[in-house]
Amino acid sequence: MKRLWTPWRMAYLKAPKGSETRECIFCEKLRAEREKDRANLVLERGARAFIVINLYPYTNGHLMVAPFEHSGDLESLDADTQQEMMRLIGKSIRALRRVMNPQGFNVGANLGRAAGAGVEDHVHFHIVPRWNGDTNFMPVLAETRMISELLPDTYDKLLQALKQETD
Repeated sequence: MKRLWTPWRMAYLKAPKGSETRECIFCEKLRAEREKDRANLVLERGARAFIVINLYPYTNGHLMVAPFEHSGDLESLDADTQQEMMRLIGKSIRALRRVMNPQGFNVGANLGRAAGAGVEDHVHFHIVPRWNGDTNFMPVLAETRMISELLPDTYDKLLQALKQETD
């Protein structure tokens, strides 16, 4: 038997679930000082929304875009916030193309528990880079995803690419 060591996932496994959950993960990251953005994986703060690397990614470069406003309803966000979120999604895709050269993307939001929302009270969009043939037996048989780069390394590359992007 072969072993795939992923000790960084223990924090996720031990974290409180459901009603035990502490504060909203997105609001917590926003309240932190900007000097802690790297530790919190926050890549960019706009006027109304921000880009963050998913701490538990499906693939390398899995980003999320969320509004500053704590709301689980996309339709309750004002038009300026919705517009900025879409702008940041586009900017994220351009930066991911530059750094990782994916062949496609999954972009979407799970709105509500029935839709699979892991954080249902703070709307957010996922940007998941994809490559032809990037699926394998690990997620299906072993319920394990293989992430080939450390998150801080991904952060540094994407931060530089986002700084080069114009709005």
